[in-house]
Amino acid sequence: MTARTLAVVAAGLATILALALATQFKDTGERKYPGQGVPMVEVTIPELSEQARTGQKLFQENCSACHGDNAVGKEGFGPPLVHRIYEPNHHSDGAFFVAAKQGVRAHHWPFGDMPPVQNASPRDVERIVVFVRELQRANGIY
Repeated sequence: MTARTLAVVAAGLATILALALATQFKDTGERKYPGQGVPMVEVTIPELSEQARTGQKLFQENCSACHGDNAVGKEGFGPPLVHRIYEPNHHSDGAFFVAAKQGVRAHHWPFGDMPPVQNASPRDVERIVVFVRELQRANGIY
């Protein structure tokens, strides 16, 4: 392919993307997207184990500002962790430890990079993971 052909193809793809986005976000008077900070999913809260209850408190202190109460996500801030993307086969428990310690580059959601969690010890993260996994199981995510 010549440079000119590549440029034409790129321009065509850019036009298609622009039209798709314009259609997707066109204001029809109907509210398609929730407002800033609105929970992104509904979560059933199970009877939590003692360790998960501790994790819930730690989650509230360290994670809920972005991921919402009970990991429901917050539109414009952070994704729900009670979501199939975070099922154990896709994001292992170890992924939560790495995310808390090092932060995460944005790759599934349009919220930007997640910074490291400054005040959460490995033991805190372990309890938070227990809490998140119990929420996930209660909501059909294995």
